[in-house]
Amino acid sequence: MTEGRLHGKNAIITGAAGGIGLETTILFAREGASVLMADISEPALTAAIAKVREVVPTQDQRIETFKCDVSSEASVGLAVAHLDDWGGVDVMFNNAGIMHAEDADAVDTSEKIWDLTHAINVKGVWFGCKHAVLSLRKHGKKRGSIINTASVVALLGSATPQLAYTASKGAVLAMTRELAIVHAREGFRFNALCPAPLNTPLLQDWLGDDADKRHRREVHFPTGRFGEAIEQAQAVLFLASDESGFVNGTDFVVDGGMTRAYVTPEGPATEAPRNLGR
Repeated sequence: MTEGRLHGKNAIITGAAGGIGLETTILFAREGASVLMADISEPALTAAIAKVREVVPTQDQRIETFKCDVSSEASVGLAVAHLDDWGGVDVMFNNAGIMHAEDADAVDTSEKIWDLTHAINVKGVWFGCKHAVLSLRKHGKKRGSIINTASVVALLGSATPQLAYTASKGAVLAMTRELAIVHAREGFRFNALCPAPLNTPLLQDWLGDDADKRHRREVHFPTGRFGEAIEQAQAVLFLASDESGFVNGTDFVVDGGMTRAYVTPEGPATEAPRNLGR
């Protein structure tokens, strides 16, 4: 039997109870990794691990859950330390994040929402990176892969105001690039996944029943659709595997061409826009 692409590796996935995190857990498990599913919701974790065991029924490796609040360094540290008995971390996927319904523009975003968003989306990633590096060093690892979930809104302005979220994802990109350089000689790779808006509960809850907000999102896709979580998980699998051994410090964009397209409200433009300013 052929060994999987992550055979023998130990991985932590935050935000693992749904969306990209759950799909990545399933892929990692199928590829032979032992996975610690970290999430703040214990009921969601219980349902998620049941699904993993249903679709990946035979597992020689460990698949376990851990309640983790990524905004707390102590909580993240305990999650990482949980893998000490496994031999330490090989892959850390810092995926947990929020997009709050009250996130708006510079005037209407409250300080409370700003601080909450950054505590999870920025500090949570920092804590994950920090403790992954400490684990890699502690266990004498010569290579490791840390993947941080950013967003295409860190590269482009958002179609609708979500200032705290956009700023937080820009911080994730900057942090990832710097860590990639700082730790390159140790063999530790850092890459940022930049998804386009996805068909996940997080986005759907944020969009709600606002048809105009939804249209202003969908119109930017040349494909005419949101991406799916599994399409992001497949990219994460590549970044976690040794196949990406020379990929470091990237803004790994998985967006269906969204950031490369000029799009009109009717769909992708068929010709270059005229210069109407002259």
